[in-house]
Amino acid sequence: MTIKNIKKSILHLNPVERIHIVENILDSLHKPDPEIERAWIAESEKRFSAYKKGKVKGIPFETVKKQIFR
Repeated sequence: MTIKNIKKSILHLNPVERIHIVENILDSLHKPDPEIERAWIAESEKRFSAYKKGKVKGIPFETVKKQIFR
């Protein structure tokens, strides 16, 4: 089956079916690096621990939202 035929077949599907195909393709392309995942987990645990110990303070969501949407 050629790419042209695949495209033609996909375009005959309903939107929900096409979304499923797109999601499957994107999932097949996303291959997270285990080392990077471990590093992010360690960093997030470190930051949460610092927060719980009072070493850093949280910022209220409303404050963050105001800064983002200025």
